Amino acid sequence: MDAFAFAATEVRQHDPERFFADLFAPETERRYLFALHAFNLEIARVRERVSEALPGEIRLQWWRDLLEGSAHGEVAGNPIAAALIETIGLNNLPRAALINLIEARVFDLYNDPMPSLSDLEGHAGETAAALIQCGALILAKGRDPGSADASGHAGVAQAIAGLLRALPWHARRQQLYLPADLMGKHGAKADDIFAGRTTPALMALLAEMRAIARDHLHKARAAIGQLDPSLLPAFLPVALVEPTLLKMEKRGYDPFQTAVALPQWQVQWRLWRAARRGNI
Repeated sequence: MDAFAFAATEVRQHDPERFFADLFAPETERRYLFALHAFNLEIARVRERVSEALPGEIRLQWWRDLLEGSAHGEVAGNPIAAALIETIGLNNLPRAALINLIEARVFDLYNDPMPSLSDLEGHAGETAAALIQCGALILAKGRDPGSADASGHAGVAQAIAGLLRALPWHARRQQLYLPADLMGKHGAKADDIFAGRTTPALMALLAEMRAIARDHLHKARAAIGQLDPSLLPAFLPVALVEPTLLKMEKRGYDPFQTAVALPQWQVQWRLWRAARRGNI
């Protein structure tokens, strides 16, 4: 199995939403999207693979060194690294943006609170939004796709929806991405969240977070409408934001008990529908 085939397998197994979205890209660019998204998986899952923060920082440092050209060890021994380096070179991807993505993931290794909504949007901008922008660059064959604004709003909407969906999982490991300033505004308490207690304060906070995600989604759709249609596959996973938010707005929703993950058939159908209509 070559490096790109290995990357595709990793994305299919561990990030099926992006995998199915990537299938809508032309075959010539699809392999590079798989490499980019496999790299993102490697970085995003570091905390799951280590028992404490320091080994996680060492793993992230290896990737940082790789992108800076000073990694120790053979790149050929890591198929995802090999595929990523080729993808960067052939598609003019900005190494600085990928390094910033790695830096942002250092936060995920710890249980520090997210200070503010602005900080959360910044974290989303350096992770989800940067990934979309790099995908658009690949689809534009390395030329400036003019998609920075669309990528920014789309990434924040996607990240907020994903964090709300993952709230029970994060709470079990004492990790909190809900912004401290909005928690204070609504009177939501970290102890209640970590204990899995659904309170009126928490529900009010989550409702505001969904409204913020919808605002970014609305702005993303308007911006995407001005882009070359060939860039759409980079944005397709964001088509899953609205149905995820709708599940959270149904009567009887409990953020710690209600399953909001979309079944695979619905993921594929919604991606197909977004591709057909030309927007998320």
